Amino acid sequence: MQGQVDLHIHSNKSSDGSLSPFHIVQLASEKKLEAISITDHDTVAAYPQALEFGEEAGVEVIPGIELTTLYGDREFHLLLPFVSWKKKIIFKLINKASKKRIIEAKERVRKLQDIGFDISWKEIAKDSKSTPPLGVTIAQVLLRKAERKKTPVLKKYFEGASRDFAPYLFYEDYFVKGKPAWVPKQNLSLLDVLRVAPETEGVPVLAHPGAYFQKASREDIAILKESGLQGIEVYTSYHDHSQTEHYKKIAEELDLVPIAGSDFHGKIKPHIPFGNLREGQYWMVEELRKRRK
Repeated sequence: MQGQVDLHIHSNKSSDGSLSPFHIVQLASEKKLEAISITDHDTVAAYPQALEFGEEAGVEVIPGIELTTLYGDREFHLLLPFVSWKKKIIFKLINKASKKRIIEAKERVRKLQDIGFDISWKEIAKDSKSTPPLGVTIAQVLLRKAERKKTPVLKKYFEGASRDFAPYLFYEDYFVKGKPAWVPKQNLSLLDVLRVAPETEGVPVLAHPGAYFQKASREDIAILKESGLQGIEVYTSYHDHSQTEHYKKIAEELDLVPIAGSDFHGKIKPHIPFGNLREGQYWMVEELRKRRK
């Protein structure tokens, strides 16, 4: 019988994760997962600790990263399971991504200030640990402060079911294209990253292709496959049943490895449980390993 896996998990080494690599491995052990991959946003800071904890707990930890990239004018997230996290090329990509994300984040904060929100870059930087803050991280800091001060204009984000999704609701209201604090994306080119991906020894996998900010078409994925893409995340918290079936079919047609990843973040995404994707099976790890350059 195949063991269960979760190949898309975030730790507190990401600006938007809440659990340490140690606690993630412990959860994986409790859930009896055979393998996991900690794929923090634009950082490999969870390693080597996560590997050591996994060895102690009897859980296979597959080194990974989630790189924030641009394809056309859309933000696409690329997973690199099996990445050689010590390689210079990875740190080169991380440094480039970090510089671009800081430019984007500072401009978002400036636009929020122009609108009249009480927030500073210093507050955001302090809360985002060692990685540049994502839009939801900025939203989380602002909303936390606004709730303490009972800011009337943001009251709707603190009420009822909205509370659990508040950072994402705020993101959609302020940070998407056409909204008051939208700024052009400053990310790495996805095609450029795919070109150098073999040097990282990671296996390029497109994360949550059906996510609202990506909406990857079959044509998009076919082009990315020709550029080196090896897999797509079919089973994910972002997809409903019809999307799952749609991307499963595309994976079959284009000979891409379909993987399963919860995109667990902890407190910032409390609606996403840890390691509960039954479709995530160890054969996915075996297939990814075969595609490793």
